[in-house]
Amino acid sequence: MSSNNNQESTDADNTSKPTCMERFGDTVDGRINGFFSKLGLRIGHNPKRIITICIGLTLLCGIGFARFTPENRPEELWVPQGTTAQTESDLYQGYFGGNSRINSLIIEPSSDDNDNVLTKDLLLDAMKMHQEIASGQSQEDGETYTFTDLCVSSGGTCANTTAQPSASNAICNCLVTSILKQWNYNVELLEQDDNILSTLNGYGTQQDLEAVLGQPTFDDDGQLVSAEAFILSYFLEDRSYVEDGTEIDPINEGWEKDVFLAVAEDVGTDYPSLYAPYFSARSFQDEFGGAINSDILLVQVSFALCFVYVAATIGKFQWWKSGSRWTLALAALITCGLAVAGGLGLASAFGLFFGPVHNFLPFIMLGIGVDDAFVIVNAFDRERKVKRSEEDDEGIAQRAKRALGRAGSSITVTSMTDFVVFAISSSSGLPALASFSAYAAICIFLLWLFAALFFSSTFVLDERRQRDNRRECLCCTQRKAELDDPEEGFEEGIVSKYFRKYHAPALLSLPGKLITVTVFAGLLGFGVFGMINLSVEDTSREFFPSGSYVFDFFDAVDEYFPSTGIDYEITFEEGSNIYKEREALSELN
Repeated sequence: MSSNNNQESTDADNTSKPTCMERFGDTVDGRINGFFSKLGLRIGHNPKRIITICIGLTLLCGIGFARFTPENRPEELWVPQGTTAQTESDLYQGYFGGNSRINSLIIEPSSDDNDNVLTKDLLLDAMKMHQEIASGQSQEDGETYTFTDLCVSSGGTCANTTAQPSASNAICNCLVTSILKQWNYNVELLEQDDNILSTLNGYGTQQDLEAVLGQPTFDDDGQLVSAEAFILSYFLEDRSYVEDGTEIDPINEGWEKDVFLAVAEDVGTDYPSLYAPYFSARSFQDEFGGAINSDILLVQVSFALCFVYVAATIGKFQWWKSGSRWTLALAALITCGLAVAGGLGLASAFGLFFGPVHNFLPFIMLGIGVDDAFVIVNAFDRERKVKRSEEDDEGIAQRAKRALGRAGSSITVTSMTDFVVFAISSSSGLPALASFSAYAAICIFLLWLFAALFFSSTFVLDERRQRDNRRECLCCTQRKAELDDPEEGFEEGIVSKYFRKYHAPALLSLPGKLITVTVFAGLLGFGVFGMINLSVEDTSREFFPSGSYVFDFFDAVDEYFPSTGIDYEITFEEGSNIYKEREALSELN
């Protein structure tokens, strides 16, 4: 019997002895708890001073905005720097300069009853539309520009440049791709042509016609009979330059907006026989930029909704009653704003650029910041053991000590996890991702700091306000109604009661455990299935917002001018060796 008792005692000692990891965890948690307890006591005694220090720190970080560098160039955002691809791209640009700006329309009949665009009436309307584009004027810095002033110079654009005076065939010196060149882009020549198909067959080979015509039909002799569409493209000489990390070309962009897009948008009204989906060199900038601007509006809306949600959750919704915390909810959002502002300034001081994807940082900070606010509020509330009216400033300071010691571990662990994830991601080879992750890591660190300092200080001040029964906004005036002051101190909310009385017991029961494991196993399986079937989208089309006009152009391109391969170019730097190696080059496959 004695042996059995000794054995039970030994087993009990073994089970109660903590492991090394448990001791390590308890030590770390104790150190964090002790640090935040001391910090909470300081905050409880000097909340206004702490708030002033936080605002001053943000302003100090804001000095970094002097080095704020926006960056929107795709080659600087999404191309790994220092790679062979980047080096060769720079060499190519050095040899051949910038690319042309291409503005295109695909001309189709507007009527569903007509599938042939090669009729004289339709071609005449297309020619008039072209002349409106070619003669249209744009203004930039007091200068007037037309297409012929901005185009890429090229000979052979017209079929016969001697058929009309040189003053009227300036377009023939510009690079334009279209079957309309067969009439030198002249309405009168087209009107006088009695056999347009014969003229079009002089455009070139069948392959040449297939390159500019959509769904062309040829007879047995290889002669063009009809086509469902044709393309009309205008090439502008690149005049871009980099300003504040953004590549801009105001002269060409002005012409594209005031002339090309203005005409293209009104084709259905001015030329009802035509349907002309279009795409401009500035379309990506306009459409993607519009999506970014709408995201900025969403940031404002999300902050407003969070403000209402936080205020309704941490206190009473009726702002005119005691127990409301609308001012404290505003302080939670200000905490996020201080972290974002300070983070942007500090990251800029480190020389990190700001790209389009960085606009999503406020969303991330808002989610993390509101979560920290809930944790701190809950800890403060649970540490209130007496009536508010019986709690003096020292009592509130002691409560801040206990509450922040309790909440500090939670917000530190979660913030550290997020910080480490983004810090590791900042080593990515993609400049945009690396910069975004570095910005996020810095903002998360400051958010953790300001949540512990700034928000906790505002909470202390708000507790003093509620104890004195002062109003929300007019905090210097007292309410006439008596203070709602429960005898037992902290009053548990409905949500907390639900999780304590019903949710947690249900999960810990045997059926609850089985249901939980089954549901999450199903979610895991569904997630693995989705991951296996995840498609990789590497097309720039995904950057355009749904409903954009450019998708009409893309659909027309896919229907009439589908891609048949990948363009591949080889640039030889040493021309003298090309001829010597001609046989080896011819055998490349």
